[in-house]
Amino acid sequence: MTDCLFCKMVNGEIKPDVVYEDDTVLAFRDVNPQAPTHVLVIPKQHVSTINDLDEDSAHLPGRMMLAAKQVAHEAGIAERGYRTVMNCNPEAGQSVYHIHLHVLGGRPMHWPPG
Repeated sequence: MTDCLFCKMVNGEIKPDVVYEDDTVLAFRDVNPQAPTHVLVIPKQHVSTINDLDEDSAHLPGRMMLAAKQVAHEAGIAERGYRTVMNCNPEAGQSVYHIHLHVLGGRPMHWPPG
């Protein structure tokens, strides 16, 4: 996807503030943080929404969650607690159409969230 913001980050055209990377995922600080720790975890493979996951990409959310666990541990929020959120389509608040997992922590999280 040539016009996808997150694909441009994966390809090195845009340099995010990377906190974790492996062969499958990239994790970086959100430019508009909603908590003291706010990191986005994206797969390097482009998938637009959760609805677009299929047999070939079904492993990606699991890899994203493992990366979130590592990010939380390295940020020092794993034991206190953190929230992970994936939004799907406009009514849920998805604004970039490349699946991504928000990792939020460093303050108490309230419920309901929205």
